[in-house]
Amino acid sequence: MSLGIEYEILCQDDCSDLFDDEIHKVNNLKNCSIERNERKKGRTQNRLILANKARYNLLLFLDADVFPEKQTFIKEYLKEYRPNITLFGGYKYTEEYLTETNFFRYNYGKKREEKVASIRNLTPHSYVFSGNMLIEKSIFLSCNFSEQQNLYGLDNFFSYNLYIKRYKIQHIDNSIYHNGLEDNAIFFTKSLESVASRKYFLADKKDVEKVNSLLKNYNLIRKNKLTKIVSILFKCSEPLLKVLIFKKKTNLFAFDLYRLGYICNLK
Repeated sequence: MSLGIEYEILCQDDCSDLFDDEIHKVNNLKNCSIERNERKKGRTQNRLILANKARYNLLLFLDADVFPEKQTFIKEYLKEYRPNITLFGGYKYTEEYLTETNFFRYNYGKKREEKVASIRNLTPHSYVFSGNMLIEKSIFLSCNFSEQQNLYGLDNFFSYNLYIKRYKIQHIDNSIYHNGLEDNAIFFTKSLESVASRKYFLADKKDVEKVNSLLKNYNLIRKNKLTKIVSILFKCSEPLLKVLIFKKKTNLFAFDLYRLGYICNLK
């Protein structure tokens, strides 16, 4: 389907084991290019590289492990786009890639991320997943995390900046299938890294409780001087919470409690 628009497709390989001949094939495609980082930079910095290289003002970000649900994917975004509005298409999960070692990530995505646009728009900043996003270059550069660190969970930082700078966001039903499900232990570790990032970079920010429920609860605990008590309770209940989290049918309430106890236990 021809949409009659000028475009480019930029890929930035983050120091993977991609073969040189595969890179050569991509670079031979019309309006396509791919470059490889000499050292791993992480998703957030990788996107910053792509944004700075982009020739056009309108950027569509997609992760390498996703695939559009609709054949009219780009057309749907262009139909909904308005100046100064950032669009999020949403995520979906399929059992096709579900295994005995990644059910935690699947369960979390299915229950917490796979929501229709009407639900996501009720609390729009809670569903800022930058792996499927149409955004103006100037807005992205003003909200992206700029420090040269390879950190996990910086969609929370990005969401907060969109909120505090009063940029409009809108969720639409234009999902991608998220096929790259991390193993349970890897996803668990990354989730705790995300908790740490939120505490260190966002916990003391103005109005952060309006865009992040974990920090809302954490700051309420801090305000009432209950951090030490919650930390002690966390240490006592941690083994049980892990059992509930890593069950085949993940107990996400236990996961929420774990993250809350973990953030209170961080120095």
